[in-house]
Amino acid sequence: MATKNRKTETPTMAGLAEAMMTPGPEAMQAWQEILSDWGRFYADRLQQDLETQRAMLACKSPADLMQVQAEFYQKALQQYSEQGMRMMQKIVDASAQTTKGLHGARKYDDVPL
Repeated sequence: MATKNRKTETPTMAGLAEAMMTPGPEAMQAWQEILSDWGRFYADRLQQDLETQRAMLACKSPADLMQVQAEFYQKALQQYSEQGMRMMQKIVDASAQTTKGLHGARKYDDVPL
């Protein structure tokens, strides 16, 4: 098993690795909310899938079936798209919480010209 050479790691990478391994309570809360939100979305979508299946079984004609399927796909596409956008924003926010307070060893304005 290879060992890491700590001398070659930059302070920023070492700090990031440490922060990711020991997140603060705010970061843990943010990531927990992401998991909870995704679980709620998944449960809701599963319920809607079952309701759609019942509606499809109750169809009396192919036209009725096509209508139910079209509504299902339109609604599912919209919901997955909205959930994806929400998740992306929550992940960005959680990542910011996880890395809050991390700064590199150098500031870019400390280099003499």
